[in-house]
Amino acid sequence: MALDILLVNTNRIRPPIAPLAIDYLAEAALDAGLAVDFLDLCFADDPHRAIAEKLASVSPRLIALTFRNTDDCYMATRHSFIPHLRGIVESLRAGSAAPLVIGGAGFSVTPEGVLRRTGIDFGIIGDGEGPLVALTRALRAGTDFTHISGLAWLHGDAFCRNAPIWGPFGQRALKRTTVDNARYFREGGQGSVETKRGCDGACVYCADPHSKGHCTRPRPPAAVAAEVQNLLSMGIDVLHLCDSEFNLPREHAEAICEEFVQRGLGERVRWYAYLAPGPFDSDLAGLMRRAGCAGINFGTDHGDPAMLASLGRAHRPEDIRRAVAACKAVGLPVMLDLLLGAPGETLQSVETGLRLMQEVDPTCVGVAVGLRVYPDTLLAKSLLSGHADPEGLSRTEREEDLCMPAFYLEPSIAGEIMAHIKRLVAGDKRYFVGGPDDTQVDYNYDDNTALTQAIAGGAKGAYWDILRRELGL
Repeated sequence: MALDILLVNTNRIRPPIAPLAIDYLAEAALDAGLAVDFLDLCFADDPHRAIAEKLASVSPRLIALTFRNTDDCYMATRHSFIPHLRGIVESLRAGSAAPLVIGGAGFSVTPEGVLRRTGIDFGIIGDGEGPLVALTRALRAGTDFTHISGLAWLHGDAFCRNAPIWGPFGQRALKRTTVDNARYFREGGQGSVETKRGCDGACVYCADPHSKGHCTRPRPPAAVAAEVQNLLSMGIDVLHLCDSEFNLPREHAEAICEEFVQRGLGERVRWYAYLAPGPFDSDLAGLMRRAGCAGINFGTDHGDPAMLASLGRAHRPEDIRRAVAACKAVGLPVMLDLLLGAPGETLQSVETGLRLMQEVDPTCVGVAVGLRVYPDTLLAKSLLSGHADPEGLSRTEREEDLCMPAFYLEPSIAGEIMAHIKRLVAGDKRYFVGGPDDTQVDYNYDDNTALTQAIAGGAKGAYWDILRRELGL
């Protein structure tokens, strides 16, 4: 039987992160009766040779690439993954005449920029399962593809795109057998699963709604739990839930936890999640703990009320205090993430935010200085409204599409903020600080040697939790 789709994982960061999308896409295509094969470039010593060898043995009708991140989202390094992607595309073109399609969060947040820089034929914005099947069938039959939801392509110099349809997904447990998840677990230290997609938050900087939708689309708790059991059967007993914020909506988080408890998963699996500081209390903390939760990363963003409001966050300092206290009460390690340097930031607001961190005393704190500016976010629209080159916005390239790394740092404090932060944290090891001129890898998960070595030595868990354990925190 002819091969319909060759799926290609382009992500090569270390520690390696299992391409969850590949498992989900492959199962959707197989369910539709399509023939699928997989090329994983993550572990290839020479990705270009691996491509040549693969294409010498198969002749796919369509080659589908996943693109998880546009860059490392780290102001100091500004490591874009697009040049690597372009090289992969060149090797694929050299070995096959099949059309190329790309998807994933890294594509969905800046689709036009990726297509123009790589020459890829098609892209899928948002959910890929249905559109990939539809595109494969249309190309195979020679029929019109321009109606397919979420599809993007270049017609001459014009960028064409269809709006994605944010429908239900993952209504049953997925087998997760396409990807070598066991190897990723050995070398990456964690498995992964989605309990829902989408976010209805109003964070000014966040691009998640562009790749996952503006409303939450929960999966049935029984399907999620059964998928976790499938991973457990492979020996994968430490997971990260890939939701934008697990507790939004709270009712779904509770239902997931209750399903885990009912199946006895709380005694067999450890898992981590991203959460919003509210709604969260001791009841939810206790339920999560019983369900197997081993640590929580709260998207705190700030501790200053005015800055929280300007960032579009719904929570306030009292929610942060309550959330950390609830975690401590049940023995859950807690990470608080800060984003400092947004428009309107002052040295006083930085101090207010860090003083709150010291007051609530979490397990550790991630401090990112400078905000990655993505296309079509509220932050980008505000900065670029009437300004071709706004002060405070620095770009890797002069193009205005923000596809290559672009960061904002409040110009009035840009020269002082790092020294101010370092004075306030005074060498406290609990603070992982990533500043605009600081290339230390503690808080950058791209080619992080310390993490890779710890995992090779047997460490498992969320990366922040591995780092803090390595530091004895």
